[in-house]
Amino acid sequence: MGKANGKPETEPHAVDAEHELPPAEEDGFVEGAGPAETPAAEDELARIKAERDQLLDRLARQQAEFENIRKRAAKEQRDFKDYAVADSVKALLPVLDSFERALKAAPKGEFRSGVELIYKQLTDTLTKLGAHPIAALGQPFDPKHHEAVEVVESTAVPDHHVLEELQRGYMLKDRLLRPAMVRVAKHPKK
Repeated sequence: MGKANGKPETEPHAVDAEHELPPAEEDGFVEGAGPAETPAAEDELARIKAERDQLLDRLARQQAEFENIRKRAAKEQRDFKDYAVADSVKALLPVLDSFERALKAAPKGEFRSGVELIYKQLTDTLTKLGAHPIAALGQPFDPKHHEAVEVVESTAVPDHHVLEELQRGYMLKDRLLRPAMVRVAKHPKK
């Protein structure tokens, strides 16, 4: 077979039978067809979906737990800041009590004026720190804020009210530092 008109004599679209490739048929996949719907594939898909759902649930729980821990830590930090001075204020309360006793016993004069100024300065400082006295005299007895030292028969105040304050109680913001030591009135039986 030779050349005709200077061109080789081959068919332009002829394919050698040895080089023809069959369609791909690997793992149940045939070109042009959808994925194979075999029971094994369905079981594998169900297992993967269950695992995914389990992981998503675990992630949601971890995120919620992390958020709770973050909120708890922030609250503890605020509480620590708010009440960090509690021990210092408690240590100053006996000093304040001594000033009150000194003012009750001190006669009028320069000494008393000096003690009053120091007492005022100390109470102002404690107020700035958030400490404040508990109202007791004439108030109804409250076991959360008052410590009854004695119950006295009296009609000077209503029944179960504070007749006398022996030692002032204090709060630091909304936390009890020291209860007020009081005498409580009890009306005599007729």
